[in-house]
Amino acid sequence: MNRFRNLSRRYLSFFSCAVAFTFLLPILAPAQKISRYTCSSGKPKAGVVQLSASSLFTTDADGFDLHTAPSSFSNGSCASDKPFFFSASGPDGNYRVTLVLGGDAPATMTVRAESRRLLLMNQPIPASGSHTETFIVNVRTSTIHSESTTAEQVKLKPREIGALDWDNKLTLEFNGDHPSVRSITIEPVSKVPTIYLAGDSTVVDQDKEPWAAWGQMLPLFFSPAISIANHAESGETIRSFVGERRLAKIMSTIQPGDYLFVQFAHNDQKPGKGYVPAATEYKDLLKSYITQARAHGATPILVTSMNRRTFDAAGHITQTLGDYPATAREVAAEEHAALVDLNAMSKTLYEALGDAGTLHAFVHYPANTFPGQTEELKDDTHFNSYGAYELARCIVQSLRDQKNPLAAYLRKGMENFTPTHPDSLSAFSLPQSPLVSTETPYGR
Repeated sequence: MNRFRNLSRRYLSFFSCAVAFTFLLPILAPAQKISRYTCSSGKPKAGVVQLSASSLFTTDADGFDLHTAPSSFSNGSCASDKPFFFSASGPDGNYRVTLVLGGDAPATMTVRAESRRLLLMNQPIPASGSHTETFIVNVRTSTIHSESTTAEQVKLKPREIGALDWDNKLTLEFNGDHPSVRSITIEPVSKVPTIYLAGDSTVVDQDKEPWAAWGQMLPLFFSPAISIANHAESGETIRSFVGERRLAKIMSTIQPGDYLFVQFAHNDQKPGKGYVPAATEYKDLLKSYITQARAHGATPILVTSMNRRTFDAAGHITQTLGDYPATAREVAAEEHAALVDLNAMSKTLYEALGDAGTLHAFVHYPANTFPGQTEELKDDTHFNSYGAYELARCIVQSLRDQKNPLAAYLRKGMENFTPTHPDSLSAFSLPQSPLVSTETPYGR
């Protein structure tokens, strides 16, 4: 009888492990199929999909998406005088994307992925030339894979339903002056360090112009040896990020060697049921995020929230975030966690730009600047692409200055950045994405 019980326990243990492994398969073992697409004419090589004007994305086929397509297919290039999108189906995970860009005409190329994550900015390509770039793009869905037989879901906001950051496909935006591409290769990769971002509307991948946040600019500065998974969302507090199971989603895929950036405060301080006291609950939750990241073998990095655009009569930024930045600094010291003091760096940056200069870094536009915009946009919390880009440079420079291990993953050749000497607006140029909305993101 004892022998029978022991045998039964072994089979039950084996069955439990098998079930757990089955549900973890989407995380641990994504299909290793390499997808290749070409704009070359003639018979393509085996396993390569030839792209044409009829190559439109559906649930059964990869292709050009969002009602766009190149206008020219000649001499081995798909080209257009307008931006176009390409999508390929794929489950949660990281993908190595290799692009061979170029066409008949000279081009200046900008490439974004998913909800306007900046991958390549103003890359010149001569006529009849080609330029090869490789990136890592993170794809996710709202499903939380776990050992449970019932998969949980992230509680998405209405604006996230159908968003490119949460669907079952990898989407690329080809933009700039005469965007053109020769070939696209997409390969699932499982063993690549990943930077996870947890935060609010100042961090999120803002999917519509003219809004932008530093998280979606960050991929531009990192090499294809690392991935960036931006899970931040507009309107979030450090508490709601947990309640909506966004942190659980991160913890379901985060692995040893990964990183977790945490930045909250803008919404936590607001009166009402969403209020999170800085000295108690906010502090405790920061420590919880740190503990959970470390339990998975990942490295937590706290980021103090950047200032709002609020100047006093003397031209100095006023502190509108209460005790939250100080609490983050305190927790980082107590927990021996890395800290990026974006609050302090943004104060320096904004004061260097000045009251008038910062108008060009935040979403301040007169009426009729964008289609359907009948009223002035005047937002002192959210940034446009220029402002988000400058804040991302602050993040990167802080990692460099601290000799953080992540500095080893930065793209080579990047110049140092000093917040006291921001990039001039006249020297900054980034083509506008076709996706536009004048609706203010959640959170202020």
